[in-house]
Amino acid sequence: MIPALGLLLGIVLGVFLDPSVPAWLQPYLPIAVVAALDAVFGGLRAVLDGIFNDKVFVISFLSNVVVAALIVFLGDQLGVGAQLSTGVVVVLGVRIFSNVASIRRHLFHA
Repeated sequence: MIPALGLLLGIVLGVFLDPSVPAWLQPYLPIAVVAALDAVFGGLRAVLDGIFNDKVFVISFLSNVVVAALIVFLGDQLGVGAQLSTGVVVVLGVRIFSNVASIRRHLFHA
């Protein structure tokens, strides 16, 4: 219940406060969001499998975001930022779809 309220509060604050993202941070924000979604879906899968651990979730969440941002930063420094960003999104997207498929199988027994 608390996570749902936190999500709702975050959405409401984002809509009404209309935050701006600094220009230097803009290339990293979409990657960070995808990395965070990967951790969230992985956590939901772990809850349904009965193996959820809050410490593992927090470490997974933070490490996914940091590693993804570092890979994009490295790509920017090497001049191939778009290619490495695409690679990060593909890898995290595959993990998200894998977790969603597992969640679906667990919920619908299919």
